[in-house]
Amino acid sequence: MVAQPEPMVTGDAVVLDVQIAQLPVRALAALIDLTVVFIAYLIGIVLWAVTISDLDDALSAAVLIVFTVLSLVGYPVVFEVATRGRSLGKMALGLRVVSDDGGPERFRQALFRGLSGFVEIWMFAGAPAVICSMLSPKGKRVGDLFAGTMVISERGPKMPSPVPMPPELAWWASSLQLSGLRPEQAELARQFLSRASQLEPALRDQMAHRIYAEVVSRISPPPPAAAPPPLVLAAVLAERHRRELARLRPEAPPATWPPPPQAPTPPTNYGAGPPGGFTTPS
Repeated sequence: MVAQPEPMVTGDAVVLDVQIAQLPVRALAALIDLTVVFIAYLIGIVLWAVTISDLDDALSAAVLIVFTVLSLVGYPVVFEVATRGRSLGKMALGLRVVSDDGGPERFRQALFRGLSGFVEIWMFAGAPAVICSMLSPKGKRVGDLFAGTMVISERGPKMPSPVPMPPELAWWASSLQLSGLRPEQAELARQFLSRASQLEPALRDQMAHRIYAEVVSRISPPPPAAAPPPLVLAAVLAERHRRELARLRPEAPPATWPPPPQAPTPPTNYGAGPPGGFTTPS
């Protein structure tokens, strides 16, 4: 019987809408993957032994080394990149590897996890992975710490819907430089927008301006002076999500935003109903 995972909480006491995969479930998924790799490796060894008489010793050893690396490291990397964070074991148990901000796993992250897995799982029989997962509040093994990833259960709570783009700020968002925005800052802004309606107005305004200041310091150009912080945060997150989708699906046509208004008059309070559940303060 596997205990239900506890929700993940950031350092800012924001609860993330994901269900962290528990160690027993991850261990079972890893066992499935190890079985698949072991069977494939045995078949490869048999084929290598059959053809070894036709090769010289140096070439035979090189083929064996390359095949070993491809089996132990290539399997998780290729599967996780091709399936966006899932291996055969993870598919069977409804698990997925995602970035710390909840976004899809990237090739660099999959490579870090694969190389680390060769050491912590194969060379040390999984002991470092188990110990690290038990000590980590997010259930991370060593490879997850280096790669900036975590394993979530897709059979638990679903990831929230993307924040919609405020039409009055779409023209500004299309010109943004977002490379300096850290994933944890984007996730904090998203969590704030999704829970703003549950906060007291004074606390909501205080948090909005604090998160706004952190986000704006990481992007350029600066937002329109009269734009309220919640709308700015929503525009940044919507544009970030659009670009991530464009990167994952390059064949999709680029989005075109309307040009800037001649005399923009963005709202100065929360009464306009921005994304994230803001309501007019009483």
